[in-house]
Amino acid sequence: MRLEKCWFCSSTIYPGHGIQFVRNDAKIFRFCRSKCHKNFKMKRNPRKVKWTKAYRHLHGKDMTQDATFEFERKRNRPERYDRNVTEQTLKAIPLITKIRHDHLKKHIADRHKPGKRKEMQKAAKELEQEQHTHILPKKFISNKPSAEKTKVKVQVVQQHTQDNYMEE
Repeated sequence: MRLEKCWFCSSTIYPGHGIQFVRNDAKIFRFCRSKCHKNFKMKRNPRKVKWTKAYRHLHGKDMTQDATFEFERKRNRPERYDRNVTEQTLKAIPLITKIRHDHLKKHIADRHKPGKRKEMQKAAKELEQEQHTHILPKKFISNKPSAEKTKVKVQVVQQHTQDNYMEE
């Protein structure tokens, strides 16, 4: 079973699905659904259409470079399979999936950092502006500092063993 990629949106096309368009120069274009085919006929650029994989790669929305993508690369020449190599590959698949998932989580967290920073700055600015408008009644303000640090004395006792004493 050969799985193809849509020329427009890069999604997977399963056998018996999608549309195939062959240009006069024998270039084959495969589309997963009529939406992609119609956008292609309207001469739209996939890099400018927001829902495509190309747009997401170009604008940093998806991970584009990761070592785990090398395993999914399409290879056109047939490979000779060895039982040991196949067994090792099957054992490595869960590990590779976990690594890819961890990289994706880190990528998403890095993407959200600037937004969170802006949000915190906006909240701090808003709090600073509203600080002058809200005055707390005196009964809520206490003279005692509540966040005082208390000192705690801790005694450390060493157990003496035969090894600790010097021999004469």
